[in-house]
Amino acid sequence: MARADNLYSQIVTGMKIILPLAALGLLSTLFLISRTVDPSRSAMVTDIDLGQRAQDLGATNPRFAGVTGQGDEILFAAANALPDRTSPEHLSATDIKAQLRLSAGTVIDITSDHADMQQRKMTALLQGHVHITTSTGYVIDTQQLHARLDEVYAKAPGQVIATGPLGDLTAGQMLLHNDAGAGTPELLFTGGVKLIYRPGETGE
Repeated sequence: MARADNLYSQIVTGMKIILPLAALGLLSTLFLISRTVDPSRSAMVTDIDLGQRAQDLGATNPRFAGVTGQGDEILFAAANALPDRTSPEHLSATDIKAQLRLSAGTVIDITSDHADMQQRKMTALLQGHVHITTSTGYVIDTQQLHARLDEVYAKAPGQVIATGPLGDLTAGQMLLHNDAGAGTPELLFTGGVKLIYRPGETGE
């Protein structure tokens, strides 16, 4: 029994010496294979202008939705929106996607490169490549479109190129608004309208 106790004591004493030495060996190996750190080099950071980010108060993927008094739905979305520093109610937005769901059943989709919006006036000036499609079969392209966000109103003051149920047409202006007399939306082309009538495409 005394020999067993003596052997046990020797093993414990040996482990007290071997384990710390093994630990020191492992730590030494880690330091040897680790990459040398140069304290004179600056830390790696991402290429982001944090100061500019702090000053630019914008929104990503902003959305607006409303319903007019006549029950027409207006949806407006953008990839980014940035307020004017001197006039916060003025917003500059990019990659515009808008949709009008008229109570009569017609759906109008509008896209443009960018837009200038006035929040207090509830207006938007869409610019760039303005592309309009309607569920009634019209496809319209123009460079500028004045629109409202609280009622059915969109006006293209410049040249309009369109295709529709009657054929291809060009016009100096286009207006989408609610007819005060009939109380329903109407799409008007004015200003030197030229129509290439295609009766074969109307089913006649």
